[in-house]
Amino acid sequence: MEHVENTKSKLNWLRAGVLGANDGIVSMAGLVVGVAGATQDKTAILVAGLAGLVAGAFSMAVGEYVSVSTQRDAEKYFIEKESKEIEEDPEGELEELVEIYEAKGLSKETARAVAVELTEKDALEAHLELQFGLNKDELTSAWQAAIASAISFTIGGLIPVLAIILPAASARVPVTFVAVGIALLITGNVSARMSNAHVPRAMIRIFFGGMLAMIATYIVGLLFGSAGI
Repeated sequence: MEHVENTKSKLNWLRAGVLGANDGIVSMAGLVVGVAGATQDKTAILVAGLAGLVAGAFSMAVGEYVSVSTQRDAEKYFIEKESKEIEEDPEGELEELVEIYEAKGLSKETARAVAVELTEKDALEAHLELQFGLNKDELTSAWQAAIASAISFTIGGLIPVLAIILPAASARVPVTFVAVGIALLITGNVSARMSNAHVPRAMIRIFFGGMLAMIATYIVGLLFGSAGI
């Protein structure tokens, strides 16, 4: 059981990392391409890219920290609630387990036997796992989530930033589109496989979504740049 929980936890972190990287790719690609549409000044593009990278990483970290902290508070509440209910009414809680297993299709005798055995082993763990899908020893970490999101966003965001500043001025935008397109296809493939989703459909969806975002921001950059604003 511990191996299953650890594997599940690792998969969740990997999935969050891929999604964070994808956010970084799309967000930063839209930003640097938009700036490149307005100006050919390499320094301006680089400063905008780095500023966006830092701001985006901190934004992702703060957002993830707040979200996971709220989730962790809810998990602690469920643990305290179930602990109190088990202490105050152990028989009632046992009957609750029996009813849940009966609702899942077990016979009354089997449901009671399972509920009694699990209660004798660890009543709190049995209730948390069955009712809330929780493991009291593996609560989510807000700091780990925040750091992972910031790192994955930064790694993903570096792809369009490097792609826009390394080539010659005439090749910046085409190279960035190609680099970002490849990166999006990779993240789409990985996220789809982890979620057991339709791989080609997921890759196409992410690819075209990112391309549309880049085209839109590039057009905005061209319009504002030509207007001298």
